[in-house]
Amino acid sequence: MSHFVLIDGNSVANRAFYALPLLSTSAGLHTNAVLGFTTMLLKVLEEMKPTHIMVAFDAGKVVFRHTEYAEYKGGRSKTPPELSEQFPLIRELLDAFAIKRFELEGYEADDIIGTLTKEADQKEWKTTVITGDKDMLQLVSDHVSVALTRKGVSEIELYTPEEIQEKYGLKPLQIIDLKGLMGDSSDNIPGVPGVGEKTALKLLHEYGSVEEVLANVDRVSGKKLQENLRENVDKANMSKALATILREAPVELDVQQTEFPGYDGLALSDFFKKMEFKSLLSKIKVTQDMSENGEASEATPFAFEIVTEETTEKYTDKLTTPMAVYIEMDGDNYHHAPILGFGIAAEGTTLYVPWDVAKEWKALGSWLADASKEKWVFDGKRDTVGLAWHELPVAGIGFDVYLASYLLNATESNHTLDSIASQYAQVRVRPDEDVYGKGAKRLVPETDVLSEHVAHKAAAIWQSVQVLREQLVENEMGSLLNDLEAPLSMVLALMEKQGIKVNRERLEQMGEELDSKLADLTTQIYELAGGEPFNINSPKQLGEILFDRLALPVLKKTKTGPSTSADVLEKLAPYHPIIDAILTFRQLGKLRSTYIEGLTKEIHTKTSKVHTLYNQATTATGRLSSTDPNLQNIPIRMEEGRKIREAFTPSEDGWYMLAADYSQIELRILAHISGDENLIDAFRKGMDIHTRTAMDVFGVSEEDVTSLMRRQAKAVNFGIVYGISDYGLSQNLNITRKEAADFIERYFDVFAGVKQWMEEIVKEAKQDGYVTTLLHRRRYLPDIRSSNFNLRSFAERTAMNTPIQGTAADVIKLAMIRMQEALVEKGLASRMLLQVHDELVFEVPEDELEIMQKLVPEVMESALALNVPLKVDVNYGRSWYEAK
Repeated sequence: MSHFVLIDGNSVANRAFYALPLLSTSAGLHTNAVLGFTTMLLKVLEEMKPTHIMVAFDAGKVVFRHTEYAEYKGGRSKTPPELSEQFPLIRELLDAFAIKRFELEGYEADDIIGTLTKEADQKEWKTTVITGDKDMLQLVSDHVSVALTRKGVSEIELYTPEEIQEKYGLKPLQIIDLKGLMGDSSDNIPGVPGVGEKTALKLLHEYGSVEEVLANVDRVSGKKLQENLRENVDKANMSKALATILREAPVELDVQQTEFPGYDGLALSDFFKKMEFKSLLSKIKVTQDMSENGEASEATPFAFEIVTEETTEKYTDKLTTPMAVYIEMDGDNYHHAPILGFGIAAEGTTLYVPWDVAKEWKALGSWLADASKEKWVFDGKRDTVGLAWHELPVAGIGFDVYLASYLLNATESNHTLDSIASQYAQVRVRPDEDVYGKGAKRLVPETDVLSEHVAHKAAAIWQSVQVLREQLVENEMGSLLNDLEAPLSMVLALMEKQGIKVNRERLEQMGEELDSKLADLTTQIYELAGGEPFNINSPKQLGEILFDRLALPVLKKTKTGPSTSADVLEKLAPYHPIIDAILTFRQLGKLRSTYIEGLTKEIHTKTSKVHTLYNQATTATGRLSSTDPNLQNIPIRMEEGRKIREAFTPSEDGWYMLAADYSQIELRILAHISGDENLIDAFRKGMDIHTRTAMDVFGVSEEDVTSLMRRQAKAVNFGIVYGISDYGLSQNLNITRKEAADFIERYFDVFAGVKQWMEEIVKEAKQDGYVTTLLHRRRYLPDIRSSNFNLRSFAERTAMNTPIQGTAADVIKLAMIRMQEALVEKGLASRMLLQVHDELVFEVPEDELEIMQKLVPEVMESALALNVPLKVDVNYGRSWYEAK
């Protein structure tokens, strides 16, 4: 069966450019869009297996739509020269792939794709369009699907008529009407003023098309909306016409001419040598050599040697420096996972060492522990902790591939070795799921398969390091890896292995207390519902009680009926006392299942402690997270949640828990980064920042600041850090949007430096495609120039927040490294156990309490020099609860 794939060349190249860090050849030629485009193509060829494929490009800036509307696409910013110079290279890439490309003067890629999909649809070919442009959804039919690119170009979201109906409640062709009403800022299509997506969808669900909406203006609810529609009939009709993709463009190309014969490995290898994409020829040979019929031939065998008990002596001399090492474990939680074997690689050497051999090979153990022997690893923390459970120390980790990949693109969620090797070294490693299976079907494979897989991983690390190093230097991140993230990973390894003691008996007692409260709440809810028992955890049954029996207003609907989500229930709270009881029931139920039962399951049988996994490479801002169990999200707004911390106690008799928390660190960083004189003055004088803000914004003296004023000032202070809108502030403070807008305006009048910085950082983000922290941590923002208002607005808020939140993350990481150094240097027995957002938790012997109360804030407050002082609050007690 024919499968026709059409690719929107401009759209995919643009997303690839902003998704990847700027790469360049030794001659200074930028190549990141080319690399992203290639990665996408290889994935498409492998997974979709098209019989026919074509890439369409825009031919120029002026198209036939400009005769209808001269300002069409008038709002777009100029294409960066770093991207413009890559379009000829992408065309060259397509020729090397033997993939048909096409462009037509006066028409857009959309029109070429629209015309060819119509022809393919008539032939009943399975057709897939790959683009980042939602306008293309109008082309969807029973035979045509549209794959929208996500996360740059690494993931796609496939749309069929069913998906469009489910997401928008529309038929594919109504996407044109949607654009006609709401417009499209990226193409400068005006639409009807005051009509956004929500209003447009509501109108189309009722009337079906732009024409019917305009014909029924008098029946539309809302005088202002009626007025806008009447005054903008021409704009609505013109916008619909502009948004309509032409299906009959003069494309002198038959779909049969797009047949894909398979690519020529030699032509591709020549191109990739020119691009300096290392090891690409190897990748082509291993994964994409073509047989005569165009299908992938057998992979070239991977060369490696297996070390046995009898041959260890023979290989001892091969343990040199540097070498790449991969430790294969059976499972993700390395505190429990058995070790299966080692992969070791360097130039001219690739070995597989089974675990039974490795643990008895003394020369290997000595080599691992020798700090002078440099090791390149995938994840140093994982390896250090995993081996520590088997009494095998590791030293001399010189490069961590996982952390390097994370720093180069923190918004990418897939930092697996196979994806890293593919992107940076053009080496294909089989994903673990292909080797082990997944879920209940997961099994350790036979030795021949396992040994090749693990050895190949080590070789992939060896081949990836040089490219990663070069890009870190180019992006000014070498220091961030070597001086911050890599040393921190070893501090975290110590903390993970140390663990924190949890009192099982106290947890069980809390569980009984919660059971009693839940039973009382259940009785109360039944009584408020009319006396009849029902399943409170069932959305369907709860909906029947709330909306049928109690006749509460339906605020939001889902596919299965009225919504009973937490945000809906909170808005319904004033209508009936049952709502507060239900919300409390849910919160206590979550405490019971997630934290009482969840923590109990995670207590290690050997240590009676929980050993959380700190995730160092998952958040885009640089903050740490924790899993198995998550100790950072224990809810502390409710007293019952706070009391869970009573179960966390010192592991030694007579010791104390000590907690140190940065005070308002993000606002202090905002003062430093923005240079705002009023903020800086307040912090230097040691004033309560929320009181000072209230004084300045309301124009009153310190004595006249009321608790309400301070609360409003606090909401604005913290909201500003996250780019809060007048709507968001009005929801937080339960005031009108106008009052909230006035408040924000007064804030920016007083803190003009903050406003100026926010405007400048958004401009920089739009120019560069990324923002950075004070320590050069970089976050790419692919949606910063998005045509979608919501996506673009979110990216703008992220641009404001990331330098602040990311720098706060960097500060506490620096503090952790220096705190561990201080503990060792001073020979203290105290141990750092936990990091929770802006807080560090220690266990401390009684005779070290006094020194730790001075040392901890001293180290934390001097972690990074700012032009305002950092402040740390320190408390201690017999449990974590008492220390707060």
